[in-house]
Parts: sequence; structure tokens; C-alpha cells
Amino acid sequence: MAATKSQGANFTLFMAGLTAVFAGIAFSSSDVAKVVLIVGVAALVVSLWGFFRIKPLEGKTGGGPQPAVMKLIGIAVVLGGWLFVLYGLHLTGSVGGRLATSIVGLAVSLAGIFFILVPAVNKNAIWKA
Repeated sequence: MAATKSQGANFTLFMAGLTAVFAGIAFSSSDVAKVVLIVGVAALVVSLWGFFRIKPLEGKTGGGPQPAVMKLIGIAVVLGGWLFVLYGLHLTGSVGGRLATSIVGLAVSLAGIFFILVPAVNKNAIWKA
């Protein structure tokens, strides 16, 4: 959601540029797609420049600093669960073993999300002020 007209215009240009980049990548064998890819990258650069240009106009944010270490630990736990699933799929060939490692990896990832990341992000939430 954009708060100002310039934020909305830059976000619209960003989304259009991102769409053009992915369309150019998907159909990269044709000449038109290569042009679309270049135009999309140019639109992304212009929109990011616009975002950085209007950043000082936003003012100070309402919330305090978030605990970065807890966020990094949460991300590590989530990625660890995901890697456990990937490793478990290659570790065993049986359906039961794959199911068990997938469920354990999913549980680890969800625990990282709900018990580490969410409390870390909500520590200094703006609605708790």
C-alpha cells in the first residue's frame, strides 16, 4: 500500500518492470523477449532510484530497533528445517522414511517461524507503543 502518489507510481513501475524481466527470461529465445528484458531491467533501476529518492521524505519510523540476532537465529532454524527435509529425501528411498523426515523438517521450520521469528519481530511492534 502506498502512502503517497510518488510511492504508488514507483511501486507500479517496479511491479511492471519485474513482470517484464520475468517475461523476458521466460521467453528469452526470441528477440522481442530480449528487448522486454532490457526494458524491464531499466524500469527496475528507475523505480529503485525513485524509492531511494523519496526515502528521506518518509521521516522517522514509529518502532524501535528489532533484535537482529533473534531474527538471524529464526532464519537459521527455518532454513535448517528446510535442509533437513532436503537431506532426508536423499537419505532414504522408502516412502515412510521420506514422510518422517519431511514432517520433522516441517515441524522444525514452523517452530522457527512461530516461536522464534514472530516474537523477535513483535518485540518492538508499533502497536505495542
